[in-house]
Amino acid sequence: MSRIIFFAITLLSLILGGCSDQNQSLTVDDVLQKFKAAGLEAENPREMTKDDYGLAPMKAKEAKRFFIPSLGENAGGRIFSFDNAADLKQTKEFYDRMGKESAMLFSWTIEKDNILVQINGDLPEEKFKQYKKALENAK
Repeated sequence: MSRIIFFAITLLSLILGGCSDQNQSLTVDDVLQKFKAAGLEAENPREMTKDDYGLAPMKAKEAKRFFIPSLGENAGGRIFSFDNAADLKQTKEFYDRMGKESAMLFSWTIEKDNILVQINGDLPEEKFKQYKKALENAK
């Protein structure tokens, strides 16, 4: 009897474990596609270099820089994908803290699941809300 219960529990664990793939993490490219599908500027995306990170923590699994031409040359944002919530939180806190210390360093941040988006603070709030909505609707 105990073998049957053990087998049933093992089988149930395997079945439930296989269902976890339905809740996959978002990728940086998924977010870029959602922005573009929403009609938002996310031009010339490229892999981030250490220079793109500046003083920010380099803890992302993947990160891309994108540009918003309407804000001017070299203005845009960053999309980060993380393996764990602690690294995401630390990076988000870095950008949020910088904005509180100096208006010149202000930027918008949005997080969803394993993704953090940081966008130039010169972006008008109404436009920022469109990026936020596009990320919130990403699956």
